[in-house]
Amino acid sequence: MLEETQETEEIIERVAALDVGKAELTCCVRVPGQGGSDRRLQEVRTYQTMTRWLLVMADRLQELGVTRVVMEATSDYWKGVYYLLEAAGFETWLVNARDVKHLPGRPKTDTLDAVWLCKVAERGMCRPSLVHPRPIRQLRDLTRYRRALIQDRTREMQRVEKLLEDAQIKLSSVATDIFGVSGRAMLEALIAGQRDPKALAQLARTRLRAKLGQLEEAFTGHFSDHHAFLLARMLGRIDQAGADIAELEAHIDQEVAPFAQAVDRLDEITGVGRTAACAIIAEVGVDMGRFPTPGHLASWARFAPGVKQSAGKTKGKSSTGHGNPYLARVLGEAAAAAGRTDTFLGERYRRIARRRGAKRAIVAVGRSILIIIWHLLADPDARFHDLGAGFYHTHINPERAKRNHIRQLEALGYKVTLEPAA
Repeated sequence: MLEETQETEEIIERVAALDVGKAELTCCVRVPGQGGSDRRLQEVRTYQTMTRWLLVMADRLQELGVTRVVMEATSDYWKGVYYLLEAAGFETWLVNARDVKHLPGRPKTDTLDAVWLCKVAERGMCRPSLVHPRPIRQLRDLTRYRRALIQDRTREMQRVEKLLEDAQIKLSSVATDIFGVSGRAMLEALIAGQRDPKALAQLARTRLRAKLGQLEEAFTGHFSDHHAFLLARMLGRIDQAGADIAELEAHIDQEVAPFAQAVDRLDEITGVGRTAACAIIAEVGVDMGRFPTPGHLASWARFAPGVKQSAGKTKGKSSTGHGNPYLARVLGEAAAAAGRTDTFLGERYRRIARRRGAKRAIVAVGRSILIIIWHLLADPDARFHDLGAGFYHTHINPERAKRNHIRQLEALGYKVTLEPAA
């Protein structure tokens, strides 16, 4: 039986494709032939990626009446070209290189790659990748840089611990946080030349003073001027990173102000704090029109298993694949945090972790969080409501038990009709 599909055969009359490199790019343009001929006219040129030459290319594309420009996502080299052509009014498409990979067995050059991409684009055989509008892109740059600074500060803190171990100073074995008020006072004293374990231990404050004996033993080592020099440099970098992070967070608050309502709604989700909400909006955006259903968002983020089937059999394990690493990290942290709460998401995490392990539970709960995010961003009036940790016991388990009993009776040859008790 023949069924009508949604696809339509469409030829883009005037299209251009770019093979972008660091110093230059190859531009292929295909336009209709003259006199109503079915033959296509093609032009291939090479331009430098300096702004002046890109403006020359844009003028040439406008002269030829090009409506759509397609390019591959090549490192970060595509960004300047994409933004310039977008500002010039072209319908600019960024496509995944895997979707337009050249056929094997043929020569590969920049010219041939541009021509192939142009032929694929004019027949509508590629799809655009998601490129957020400028405000979201700027917010994303800030949130990603904040995470990079936090990682750098964490690495520097780890170097401090390694340096103390090298000097046989076992402070981290006694104090929970060696960078707290007491720990910093002790480290500053070491840098200043204090080597007496009793004097260093007396710098402890509040609850740490209950461990004065252990602290004296911890400071019995061979801390030298060499260690003091390195420790001063490391603490300086930690302090500078902390100041940069604080300044960056203040700037993020300014950039996220237009999306304050969306941030507040996402902040209500179990495991998602304000910082995570800002990072999620920076990666996903606020316009859910690009994702028709929650499943599309989960698939784009690679929080849904892929399908690899042949001859009626599913091959290999249904892995999710590699998606946006920044979004995956935020969702993973939110899922792990939700797993420690007495909520629906927390109970879901624990149920899956018992049967399938913690990694699969993180992916499953992360997908649930993504679905919640889609509904909250797609409907401005929607608010998050926790179903409660007892939802499985009061709703899902009885239904599952009923289905299992009916299935077992039907397998024995009975016809089951259920009637509610009076």
